[in-house]
Amino acid sequence: MNITITVEDLTAAIRNSIENMMEEEQAYMLARHVLNFFGYSDRIIDNILEPEDRDAFYMLEDSGILTTEREETTLYDGREWRIHYWLFRRSRIEELMKDAPDAAEVEQKTETVYSELPDDIWRSRKG
Repeated sequence: MNITITVEDLTAAIRNSIENMMEEEQAYMLARHVLNFFGYSDRIIDNILEPEDRDAFYMLEDSGILTTEREETTLYDGREWRIHYWLFRRSRIEELMKDAPDAAEVEQKTETVYSELPDDIWRSRKG
């Protein structure tokens, strides 16, 4: 049984993907936008996307969050018909979610950076 991907899960995965260095709010908005297409499904048909939506999906494909697949069928008149789908890559999303630093870790790194600066760095350079 697949566990539903939440907006928080997808936001964390987007923020931690190497190619997508974006702010929390931007990642959250993108995650909500993408999840609105998928709902509770892991797969959607490509032809429901507008070009700008497809661009976002390609960006997420580059980071490994989404992937594509296609299905071919033969029509009654003998022609081949291809249907393209977008799918979540749950294993990659879970991997990216684990890479998320917690708030305490981020604060500790920030404190370390500032504590290593010499005291005179805080003085005004004017004058």
